[in-house]
Amino acid sequence: MNKAVRRPAKLRGVITVPGDKSISHRAAIFNAIADGEATIDHFLAGADCISTLQCLRSLGVSLSRRYNRVTIRGAGRNGLKENLNLIDAGNSGTTMRLLAGLLSAQPFQSFISGDESLRARPMARVIQPLKEMGADITGWDNNTRPPIIIGANLNEKPFTGLRGITHQLPVASAQVKSSITLAALYAEGETVIEEPAQSRDHTERMLWEMGADLVSDGNIVRVKPLDHELQPWSLTVPGDLSSAAFWMVAAAVHPDAEIETRGVGINPTRSGLIEVLRAMGADIELRNERVECGEPVADIVVRSSRLRGTTIEGDIIPRLIDEVPVLAVAAALAEGETVIRDAAELRVKESDRIKTTTEELSRLGAEIEERPDGMTIRGVSELRGANCVGHGDHRLVMALAVAGLAAAAETTVAGAETAAISYPSFWEDLERLSTSQLAPSR
Repeated sequence: MNKAVRRPAKLRGVITVPGDKSISHRAAIFNAIADGEATIDHFLAGADCISTLQCLRSLGVSLSRRYNRVTIRGAGRNGLKENLNLIDAGNSGTTMRLLAGLLSAQPFQSFISGDESLRARPMARVIQPLKEMGADITGWDNNTRPPIIIGANLNEKPFTGLRGITHQLPVASAQVKSSITLAALYAEGETVIEEPAQSRDHTERMLWEMGADLVSDGNIVRVKPLDHELQPWSLTVPGDLSSAAFWMVAAAVHPDAEIETRGVGINPTRSGLIEVLRAMGADIELRNERVECGEPVADIVVRSSRLRGTTIEGDIIPRLIDEVPVLAVAAALAEGETVIRDAAELRVKESDRIKTTTEELSRLGAEIEERPDGMTIRGVSELRGANCVGHGDHRLVMALAVAGLAAAAETTVAGAETAAISYPSFWEDLERLSTSQLAPSR
């Protein structure tokens, strides 16, 4: 599906973005192994999180969904059932990696795969530590890619359980950390996970609330095995900062804009976007700051701003890794040069986001150069309209739409439907924020 975007005369409005994708995944998986019933409101009903629900159903978990409300009747820590068929994670790396950790601790066989895009994504950094813990787990292509087979040798030798390990992640990754953490809940002895920089900590916050024996100290997490059942936890999922990011950048780069996104999670392990945009000169106001369901939340107001280039590198990268494509749009319209470093992780997302972001923004007239671990972007006064391709990547598609809102002429985005993976109502919200009167070219 193609979508055409033109620069409106004004961008105005109040938006409630979908529930946080990372928290939605975790709330479903963790409540699936709790003892009792939980309700998850404002659950992200995007394709990836629906894949998680379908996988849990296939493992014997009783759950129902009505719009954005999910009710889960937890199976308990030892209540998952063997699925003799393929467990299909769709396009969701989070689903596959977290379930790999959980299923490695179960005394039955599992076979997990996904679509063509997911089967190309790296899994060695999950498989390797799980093997160290004693898991019988194998991946395709010398344990580097999906599909993943767990418990293939159970017919030859019985499952004797996992053991705790101390593991240093080579790259900060909340998905890998969470996979090991889930396995650690079932392992004998303590597991210690150390990251080079702290990644998002939704897993630690949620499992602690549910009664896990877990301590998080900066970039080190210590997990002890469960000796009791997890308690179910009903919650309302905060709005996803990664979805709010598109409207924040749209407002900042548009010449006449003010957009408020309400109820957005501003977890400090996720809020690098806010820090970088403020460093670039963006007019950002946080209103009504509060804590909901263990997560800091605020209403975010962003107005038209005069942006300047900056350097984005080091420990802040894990705190904004999903927002880099739309940050590149902000940099393309900022005064001066922006350099993004230490973001090689972008090459193994739904697309190679360094390559695809560089290619597509170049079509729009951005002065952008690809680096091995990032990009160099020199701001221009105006982008031009162009025909762009989304490369099957939901975040790139929405970043290109934001670029189109600031471009001089019409921009067409091919593959627009992939926005629904994380933001099902994206195109409707874009239409609502825009007016029918189009701004003249500058």
